[in-house]
Amino acid sequence: MKLKTSIISLVAIGGALVASLVMAQSNADGRPVGGVLNYGEYGRPASLDPVTSNDMIALRINELLFNGLVGINEKQEIVPELAQKWQVSPDGGVYTFTLRQDVKWHAKAGETPRPFTANDVVFTFNIMMHPKTVTPLKVRYEFIQEAKKLDDYTVQFILKRPILNALAKFTFKIIPEFGPQNSLYLRRDDPFVRNPIGTGPYRLEETTANGEVVMVANENYFLGRPHIDRFVAKPFADQNIMNQALMFNSIDMSVLVNPRDIPELQGDKRYVLQPYNALSYSFFGYNLRNPLLADKRVRKAFTLAINRDEMLDSFFNSRGTVISGPFAPGSWAYNLDVRPDPYDTEKARALLQEAGFTAGSDGFMSKNGMPLKLSLKVPIAKESEATKRVVLAFKSYLKKIGADIDVEFMEWQAWKEAVFLNHEFDIMFASWVFDDSADISSLFHSAEIGDWKNNFGAYSNPEVDGLLAEAKLSLDHEKKRTIYRKLHALLAEESPYTFLWTLTNYAGYNKKIRHVNIHPYKFFTFADTWYIPEGKQ
Repeated sequence: MKLKTSIISLVAIGGALVASLVMAQSNADGRPVGGVLNYGEYGRPASLDPVTSNDMIALRINELLFNGLVGINEKQEIVPELAQKWQVSPDGGVYTFTLRQDVKWHAKAGETPRPFTANDVVFTFNIMMHPKTVTPLKVRYEFIQEAKKLDDYTVQFILKRPILNALAKFTFKIIPEFGPQNSLYLRRDDPFVRNPIGTGPYRLEETTANGEVVMVANENYFLGRPHIDRFVAKPFADQNIMNQALMFNSIDMSVLVNPRDIPELQGDKRYVLQPYNALSYSFFGYNLRNPLLADKRVRKAFTLAINRDEMLDSFFNSRGTVISGPFAPGSWAYNLDVRPDPYDTEKARALLQEAGFTAGSDGFMSKNGMPLKLSLKVPIAKESEATKRVVLAFKSYLKKIGADIDVEFMEWQAWKEAVFLNHEFDIMFASWVFDDSADISSLFHSAEIGDWKNNFGAYSNPEVDGLLAEAKLSLDHEKKRTIYRKLHALLAEESPYTFLWTLTNYAGYNKKIRHVNIHPYKFFTFADTWYIPEGKQ
């Protein structure tokens, strides 16, 4: 305790000194530089590189550490990033990018920064597309035939076929050729995955023993030094504690405020509560390797058995919308003509009986001597009150139709391994977040079944595969919308998931953080322009 008190005193004295020095420091826009932003995350990232990552925590960190060839500005327009300009062939089959020549890779103190070149772009594409690299990005970029270096600062992409809005796809993050130990493909045990090197506004300084990810301002950032000195991602296993940490100034920002804490934040003048409508939804996903769940009548019965409107109202204060299918509401691909299945326990029981189940003396269903007893694995911990309520309500609803659900709360990484690697689950609970491409190939195409792939439930349907392939080939936006509407209706009927709802997300942050503009699904895209006034640092 004495040591802690001494440290606080030193920081207070040092803070006054730093403040007097910072007064003379500002960026070209006149805003001050300095300060630390501690933000809360609900869990820890499984990896920190942009190739193998497939969780939102890592995606937010990637926005601070890395860049793409192009970016998206605050008006959702495509703008130059690592590429300063580009040319597209008349047939739309070749994209040639001229790269900036003033970009350096992150380097630690005393190291000489290495230059970014076309070699890094070609390397990133090749390692991303290698068959042994497990990444959700592969299916998104299969339309590219080859990446070619024309000279040190010119790279060309030859497409297998022209696609709609291809330029927006080149936002994928570039990693250095000298980064991974294996130059052919990227494994999750490669040291680069935990200690990545990027070109972004912040560089990774360390990941602490308790899981904090500490990032410091990139003094050599090609778009200008970011204003805030340090971003620190602090992991929480309990959303309630995370929001209490915000209220007691232990953190400066919560990227996702627990819905039950929104009224408290709204009434506190120290904080800003900012909504952002990510293209996302929550769901229960089924493992079709289990023969009981391979029958779509069982999956449909589960969807009919739960009262989603009641759950949304009770657990999230009605701050969201119940959904019917695989696209996020707000997306151009969402089919509004497909209505969410109603709450109907009688129909649910009838479907189970039609599938060959009979009720035993204990009220639970069985088929050919196999009881309808299933495991439900849930990430993080049961201390998350909203998550706990949702899954326990699910268990309660399904008990009414004779299904026995065993809920297991797991630490995030253990849950990911159980679901995505070992496939040791019957039902899982999670959320997806999408960009605006509405590409759901990695979720439902049969080619995406396998270790660490997003089709974790082994869903396979030739008609769905065909529609996904047809959508990729279409150069007509309206035709693509028509295909996706058909996909929506088909997957709503097939029920590989019980689609739940999309929530209105809220970030909460201390008013000392200024010029905050939140990207709807990547969050920190514009964080290099955020700042903290000198007197608040």
